[in-house]
Amino acid sequence: MTPSQTLHLLLGLALILGLARVLGAAARACGQPAVIGEIVAGVLLGPTLLGAHFTGVLFPAEVRPLLSALAGVGLALFMFAVGLEIDLGVLRGGGRVTLWATALSTLLPLGLGAALAWLLADSHRQGPLPAFVLFFAVAMAATAFPVLARIIADRGLTHSRIGTTALTCAAITDLLVWILLAVAAALATGTHLDWRLVLLVPYAVLMITVVRPLLRKAGELSRRRKAQGTESGGSGASKNVLVLVLAGLLLSSACTEWMGLHYIFGAFLFGAVVPRDGDSALRDGALQRMEPLSRLLLLPVYFVMAGLKVDLSRLALADLGTLAAILVVAMTGKLLGAYLGARLGGFGRRPAAALGALLNTRGLTELVVLGAGLELGLVDGTLYSLMVVMAVTTTALTGPLLTRVLPAAGKSGTMAGQPAPARPHAGTGSAREAVSVAEK
Repeated sequence: MTPSQTLHLLLGLALILGLARVLGAAARACGQPAVIGEIVAGVLLGPTLLGAHFTGVLFPAEVRPLLSALAGVGLALFMFAVGLEIDLGVLRGGGRVTLWATALSTLLPLGLGAALAWLLADSHRQGPLPAFVLFFAVAMAATAFPVLARIIADRGLTHSRIGTTALTCAAITDLLVWILLAVAAALATGTHLDWRLVLLVPYAVLMITVVRPLLRKAGELSRRRKAQGTESGGSGASKNVLVLVLAGLLLSSACTEWMGLHYIFGAFLFGAVVPRDGDSALRDGALQRMEPLSRLLLLPVYFVMAGLKVDLSRLALADLGTLAAILVVAMTGKLLGAYLGARLGGFGRRPAAALGALLNTRGLTELVVLGAGLELGLVDGTLYSLMVVMAVTTTALTGPLLTRVLPAAGKSGTMAGQPAPARPHAGTGSAREAVSVAEK
């Protein structure tokens, strides 16, 4: 890396972090996830406001791959933290409501998205038609699992039936999204579907049956050594164990990337298998030391880089009609699909509507899917920009919609996007009471 690249990288990082911090705080003050402000920061720094020339001066082409690499590491660390915070026990026993809600909140957006893709293909398609249609349908079906998990925790809904159902639906939907995205990538590149995808199931079994027990033994060994005074290093797991966890996280991410799935799935899976029974020093230590680095430094870079690719200055009047169609299809598919599925599964009207509002959150996952489509050459810049606007809009509407259908839950805890005051395991009393009444 040349001195000029180093200078531009450091200046670019400082500018990104400063603006993302200010706008993220402004978004939280408005009751929105910080990701909304961080994406807006990227849009403001991009060609929409400053023009392509000035944006190129701020972020030269030779520096952007370096920023993207840092953003990728931050995304992996963040997904690992999400996996750490999710108790796999809440994903068991979802029953009939989970089956129906997952099916309809996934299949309806896929179908509506495919139909709209056929209409948009002549004006926005790049690459093979089947790949474009499948990619667009997948983009409509995605749910932002990381942002959803934070909203559920901040609203005190983690242990409610609505919260656990939403997390289960989102986890299953996102897994399907990554698989279908891999199929779209194979269609786009003209290659056969990679045989390595079949290794996903044995890989998951290996993580649960081998890696998880090894991590438990490592955590127990670290605790014994700390109790005997043979190790130092503050609270939580020892530094050696944390290095082991970090290396395992990166290897797991590399494995799923090699299989043809996105690397964030491997990061999430590794976080999910970290033992949380007994003394939680290993889990807490990893959260305390890794999550701040991702949330405060690296992840804002990812969101801003996504916003830099958006150029709203070139939109024509006809594009506004396309945006309206995208918003209608996106929101109808998720809201109606989740609502009907929840009602068929036995939910009342209010909790069914709340589930639809939660699953309509797209945020981070949608940005990753859209970025992959742009890299594969399946969409043009205009459609990418419109889809980013859709992702921001649907995510921003989650909080107001949830407050409207569950007003008591909306008043409890912190607003969506703000850090929870404690570990996101127990919701506040008012939220639990509101959900309990609604579910009856």
